[in-house]
Amino acid sequence: MAAAAAAATAAWAQRLAGVRGLLLDVSGVLYDGGDGGGTAIPGSVEAVARIKRSGLKLRFCTNESQKSRDKFVGLLQRLGFDISVNEVTSPAPAACQILKERGLRPYLLVHDDVLPEFDEMDTSNPNCVVIADSGDGFSYQNVNKAFRVLVSLENPVLISLGKGRYYKESDGLMLDVGPYMKALEYACDIQAEVVGKPAPAFFQAALKEMGVEAHETIMIGDDIVSDVGGAQRCGIRALQVRTGKFRCCFL
Repeated sequence: MAAAAAAATAAWAQRLAGVRGLLLDVSGVLYDGGDGGGTAIPGSVEAVARIKRSGLKLRFCTNESQKSRDKFVGLLQRLGFDISVNEVTSPAPAACQILKERGLRPYLLVHDDVLPEFDEMDTSNPNCVVIADSGDGFSYQNVNKAFRVLVSLENPVLISLGKGRYYKESDGLMLDVGPYMKALEYACDIQAEVVGKPAPAFFQAALKEMGVEAHETIMIGDDIVSDVGGAQRCGIRALQVRTGKFRCCFL
């Protein structure tokens, strides 16, 4: 037994050799959302504290699009996490940069709490659609308005903050933005531009913000496609936790 444990430890030490940075998913890895803001997953607050004490560089990489970064970080701080806004890589700021660079005026099919991220954007006479996890905002009326904007354009642009199928809250699974994004793709015969995981640009931005290379980094997440697969396609090693979606899928 002792020999097997020593061999396993040695194997992990070899796998982790040269690691200088960690990318941490949040929902399903550090906490489960829900009523009252959600709950921290047991051991996650302490794990983040240990990572920070270790000297490893750390980025919190999330597709969270129901809250602004300020609100999101405030929630995590109330749950006990040592985290600040400048440690978070999320899709809304990247989407804003794309809109500015390309002179796009979005129709925003997003949650009310994430609207502050787009305060500087011109939303008059929209020439594109930005879709995110709008929650109860995914009414027929709102989705149909996004459809009408897109079909009225000669070159329709649909920007999606992630493309997850679902995520886990404390009371069960919740539909994510992906199914609604796919509905608009199908109705308009277009392909969305995904900003967020698993898009390579999202991971590359996180690496740049940490100042490390892909081969020096590990991604930790609960989503085998967006977290693990997306990171691996960028040359980043990845680990899937047994919480969040993993637990729901394999019970």
